[in-house]
Amino acid sequence: MRVLHVVTHHSPDHVFGGPTRVALNLCRALGAAGDEATLLTVGEGFPGELPREVDGVPVRMFPARRLIPGFGFAGVTSPSLLARAGGFVRSADVVHVHLARDLVTFPVALRALLGGHPLVLQTHGMIDPTTVPAARLADSLGVRRVLRGADMLLHLTDADRLGVASVTAPRPPARSRRLVNGVAPQEHRRPARAERGGPPVVLFLARLEDRKRPADLVAAVAAVRAVHPDARFVVAGAETGGLVARLRAYAAELGVADALEFTGPQDHAGVLSLMRSADVYVLPSTVDPFPVSVLEALSVGLPAVVTATNGLAPDVLRSGAGRVVAAVAGDAVFTGHPGASATPGARTRPGDSATEGNGALIAAAVLELLEPAANETASVAAHRLVAERFTIGAVADQLREVYAEVLALHS
Repeated sequence: MRVLHVVTHHSPDHVFGGPTRVALNLCRALGAAGDEATLLTVGEGFPGELPREVDGVPVRMFPARRLIPGFGFAGVTSPSLLARAGGFVRSADVVHVHLARDLVTFPVALRALLGGHPLVLQTHGMIDPTTVPAARLADSLGVRRVLRGADMLLHLTDADRLGVASVTAPRPPARSRRLVNGVAPQEHRRPARAERGGPPVVLFLARLEDRKRPADLVAAVAAVRAVHPDARFVVAGAETGGLVARLRAYAAELGVADALEFTGPQDHAGVLSLMRSADVYVLPSTVDPFPVSVLEALSVGLPAVVTATNGLAPDVLRSGAGRVVAAVAGDAVFTGHPGASATPGARTRPGDSATEGNGALIAAAVLELLEPAANETASVAAHRLVAERFTIGAVADQLREVYAEVLALHS
């Protein structure tokens, strides 16, 4: 089976984040099962020629052009990709689009729909009700039509499914299935801290933007260091919007700047290496449907602290793979995908009441997980959870069943 996956953007710093990682993981797993899976996307920030392969996945990558300034990834396109999209669509048995309101995935999905080609959409929580005028215009110009007309819509959570249904109302998508994210299982858990030695390490690893609320982790540092004075806090990920400078200033204001280490973006090997060397992973974001970064942390046995609105919170809580904290969203909620414009007043102000309150909750959870017995118990549970429920091979098997169902509709 020839499958074309389409995603908005890829770059060496992985700034687009989860959807691209999911697409690459699925393509690699499909390839291992004997299918021909190719990723179609735009590329930006690569030295020299754009790559033809990423993480072992065949990639057709075209130069990105920022057509609409100020719209983030929603304003990125590639005339050369769009000119050749018809050929890529026609050569595939199934077109699988990781759909956002943008000028890459939406035009390709529309072309597949109008051409009558088998079309699967996966929205990753990026399509939901919005008051942003540009997003509402995109819905009326064709996003709603694509969502209604696709052969299958894949959702991560009930909130994801209901968000799309609200956009397409009063007519829902014809068919919908839940497909969770998956990661490669790791045979060995990370070593316990007693084996690694050194001070305790708390890790934030995700795209550095306000909606991920890294300031909440900075607000937790002082309370953790009151118990573990040598604790280190590693902050990794691609930066957007000058956030690192603001976080450094906030840390200096709190007197904890010496505890923080900013490592910048990491490749996949670097991600796993940082996770294996940490004691606790923290993702404070209040809007995250099913983050791959949490799954990757759990896969190496790294206990995670997540907020109750994180899509993986029920699994973390039920399995004992970490801690789930309530969170005050404050004014730091973004809507839509990573390139969506913020709603008015939607930027985190480090030091606001929500940040301080969330910091206290995070600190308490981190301190629990730094206790050796609790850390080991959560580590075993985390490793087992991914091995039993979230391996990419099992997810790919479910996806192949979806493809077979979609192909049967066109036979």
